Amino acid sequence: MPVQIGSVTHSFDEPTGLLSDCHRRVEMFIAALEQVADVSDRELTADTRRSLDLALRYFREAAPKHTADEEISLFPRLRGISDEELQSALARLDELESDHRWAEPLHATAERLGTKCLQERQLSTGDAKEFRGAVHRLHEMYRRHIEVEDREVFPVAKKLLSEQAKSEIANEMKERRGLNAIATVQLK
Repeated sequence: MPVQIGSVTHSFDEPTGLLSDCHRRVEMFIAALEQVADVSDRELTADTRRSLDLALRYFREAAPKHTADEEISLFPRLRGISDEELQSALARLDELESDHRWAEPLHATAERLGTKCLQERQLSTGDAKEFRGAVHRLHEMYRRHIEVEDREVFPVAKKLLSEQAKSEIANEMKERRGLNAIATVQLK
């Protein structure tokens, strides 16, 4: 089951669109983890090992940047806007941030057991059960979490954030990914 990262449909000019694009990758990689978790007590094929490695790397390296995009760049700016239309979405931000903290130990379990599975090519029955449980709980949380952000928070943010705020968020997102430095070097 090879994993492809897929296409990005939004540019940095639309930071909430990029965040939503990232959600599609989260869904794809959590599905990959679930598929691997279902067979983790048997010897993994080369394709399954590759899928597991890509999914673990995504959640280890890219997902924390997405969390920072939300918690450091987007959410504080939304909290600074006084608008009746935004109030419902604002009421959900604490819950969304709590989801990020709640998921950390589950990601640590998935990382530990997934890495063990890569090294040993399969998990013991007990480790496979623990891996499946952690991945399943992450999947359920992400399903709800993504729905709230994509349906409630991001549309209102896109509408109410100023162009300057969107530009600042985009620049911060680029900086987290080292893209501002690349653009500067290319301009020289």
